[in-house]
Amino acid sequence: MFRDNIIYAVIGAAVVLLAVLILYLIKRHKMRPLPMDEMEGHDFEYYCADLLKNNGFLEVEVTKGSGDFGADILAEKDGVTYAFQCKCYDKPIGVKAIQEIYAGRDYYGRMVGVVMTNQYFTQPAVELATKLNIMLWDRGYVDNMEKK
Repeated sequence: MFRDNIIYAVIGAAVVLLAVLILYLIKRHKMRPLPMDEMEGHDFEYYCADLLKNNGFLEVEVTKGSGDFGADILAEKDGVTYAFQCKCYDKPIGVKAIQEIYAGRDYYGRMVGVVMTNQYFTQPAVELATKLNIMLWDRGYVDNMEKK
């Protein structure tokens, strides 16, 4: 009986350690530093424009820095026109970016609005984007674009 308790305790400890290790590795992988994390805002816009070109977008144009009416990049793919808002931050992206691209999409008469970022989005941002039909391309999505 005592021996069984020791075996159960060792197995239990191993399971807990394995779970902690798995959670640590997931978190570490999720936010591992990427080259895009070191970019300034305008450099990130050109980085995103290059990613779009490399992924089949045409007529990719970076808009002027200030006074861009909420869109940093304009592009087209397969007959669909896009407006992109690019955010290179060190914290999650909130609703302001969604509001900006919503305005920018309509100002430039584009069919689709997208926010591209090196981060992830807050839950309120996701909810607003869903309501306004704005696409959200987070850190993982943008990183996968680069790998293609």
